[in-house]
Amino acid sequence: MPVTLTETTCAHCALPVPPGLVRQGEAQQFCCPGCRAVFDQIHACGLDDYYRMRDAAGLELKPAVVRDDDADAFDSDAFADLYIRRSESDGLCTTDFVLEGVSCAACVWLIERLPRRIDGLIDARLGLADATVRLTWDPARVRLSQIAAELMRFGYRPHPARGVKHADLHRKELRRRLVDLGAAGAISGNLMLLAAALYAGWFSGIDRQYESLLRWLSLGLGMISLTWPGREFFIGAIAALRLRTVNFDVPIALALLAGGIAGTLNVILGTGEIYFDSLSALIFLLLIGRLLQFCQQRRAQSAVELLFSLTPATCRRVGKDGALFSVPIQALVVGDTVEVWPGELLPADGEIADGASSVDQSLLTGETKLVSAAPGAMVFGGARNVDATLRIVVSAVGDSTRVGRLMRLLEAGLADKPPIVKLTDRIANRFTFVILGLAIVTFLAWMPRAGAAVATNRVVSLLIVTCPCVLGLAVPLTFALSIGRLARRDILVKSAAALERLAKPGRVVFDKTGTLTEGRMRVVRWIGDDSWRGMVAELEQESNHPVGVALRDAYEQVEPPADLRGQVRNRQELAGGGVTALLAGRDVLLGSPRMLRARGAVCPTPLVDARHEQESQGNTVVLLAVDGVVRALAVLCDTLRPEAPTTLAKLRGFGFTPTICSGDVQAVVDRVAASLAIASGDARGGMSPEEKLSNVKSAPTLMIGDGVND
Repeated sequence: MPVTLTETTCAHCALPVPPGLVRQGEAQQFCCPGCRAVFDQIHACGLDDYYRMRDAAGLELKPAVVRDDDADAFDSDAFADLYIRRSESDGLCTTDFVLEGVSCAACVWLIERLPRRIDGLIDARLGLADATVRLTWDPARVRLSQIAAELMRFGYRPHPARGVKHADLHRKELRRRLVDLGAAGAISGNLMLLAAALYAGWFSGIDRQYESLLRWLSLGLGMISLTWPGREFFIGAIAALRLRTVNFDVPIALALLAGGIAGTLNVILGTGEIYFDSLSALIFLLLIGRLLQFCQQRRAQSAVELLFSLTPATCRRVGKDGALFSVPIQALVVGDTVEVWPGELLPADGEIADGASSVDQSLLTGETKLVSAAPGAMVFGGARNVDATLRIVVSAVGDSTRVGRLMRLLEAGLADKPPIVKLTDRIANRFTFVILGLAIVTFLAWMPRAGAAVATNRVVSLLIVTCPCVLGLAVPLTFALSIGRLARRDILVKSAAALERLAKPGRVVFDKTGTLTEGRMRVVRWIGDDSWRGMVAELEQESNHPVGVALRDAYEQVEPPADLRGQVRNRQELAGGGVTALLAGRDVLLGSPRMLRARGAVCPTPLVDARHEQESQGNTVVLLAVDGVVRALAVLCDTLRPEAPTTLAKLRGFGFTPTICSGDVQAVVDRVAASLAIASGDARGGMSPEEKLSNVKSAPTLMIGDGVND
């Protein structure tokens, strides 16, 4: 259905407009200033048809992404070296951006009309599936930063598309493989038709001239099949022999070579089998297996490339005079100072030089609670700054950062071959010599009785029949089918070795956060004066802190007292986790026990006892103080997934022993373990990713987790 706009629906993104932003008497309403700016920009450019196409698509759209960051980093030499490709012939430049906010065909229509708007932008081609736009421009007429700024004005935040060179190489390789497979299939089909005509002639008779024509046509097509799509096996065999080793390309190439030579001689002599129909079918089937294996490997590589989005593409470097410069993170060096604003990802590892905030490191460590970050503390690239602006002195960049080391570990795991593939590699050498021995025995056995011609035909038949096409096709095909079935169940297999290892039950190690639990904080209990619950949602109305969001979600439906409704004034978020405000002339403070203690709030003994009891169970406690006296506390925790007990019961039925390895504190891990009947000795908390890796390597293990640390 088309999107229907009402008086309280945003004219740009079609989302509800908060009551406080509704402007009486205006025809168009907007949910935020960003949407209003983009709406005005689109109409000013005469691109009103965007909204007609968007409404016709009937999609739920995202609000505009408009920020005041500059785009100067896109003009730096470091960015150009990494992401921009320059044509030698005409001097035009090309780069790829991944765009935020792309949602439908209307976005494609809008972005691909940018060359009409920007002088010097030659072409803009947007792929809807991956939200990647390829830009081609004349650097003498327009800067890339100007193009990026225009994209941001339309609500599409650009990010450099990493791994573009690898993606181009993959596309070329995939195209080559598809062409080879198509040629092999077409040739094999035609050779089968020629063979069917020859076989029919054996039973019903065929003129000699027509039989000769069909055999010569088969020779021509067979040679094309062997030298074009079949060249892959000969190249692989030659490379293996140069390294003085043997892989399965060697016996395959031997069978193809023997069949091709024997078939050619038989066509020239006008007698005997020609084999080309069998050889072409063999090439076609083996190429199918190779293509499936190639696609599987590429999916794994793509998964790794996506994980590199854990660090931002650009950051703000602080100059010697204190000015900020937007630069690519690849331009950072050890000793640089960067500024990170609230809500942004940290670009590198480093030490905090200025500012105090809370940092979310859950993707790196599995720790659900935010980590306090003050001057002198170490923080890591990929973590998210939550509360306040930080200035960080860089101590590690690129592959040297913690997230970089984790990516290297993941890539090493993906490069590991499945055990069955290692087994086939080991037996390839023996298999080849066994087949060669059998061929010699066959030739010697038939030569005295039937002559050289018959003996040669028997040897060629043996080599073709014993060609290891079953292993060459069955292994990648089996893995591809299994991975495809799992993908339809939203399970991504990054290493085919895991499928083989799953056949044997053993120990299963669970991460806790986001795996056994839901991965987000929820309010589970309120202790104290109930009349203040309704005000909590108003105090946290503008918060993006995970605890603040949980409190707002829990109590936004609770009506505050009539005399306090809408009376929040001078609201201020505090570094370290908390909110202070004036409420009908009274000082209200909502935050962590440490923050309230630092501000001199007094907590009655019953609430002190309740707080200690909840914290001993691994729960998070938030206190509410009014005029310096604590009135109530909210208890939050990461709640258990509803399906977790059933899943663990099924795994136990399959013979697996469930255990927990988590980055969260031990008290929280113990609580979750007890609720799932996991022995305390099998539940370990406070573990770093490196410690998890060591634990997993200590015994045959099935590891289940949802974060990069897993």
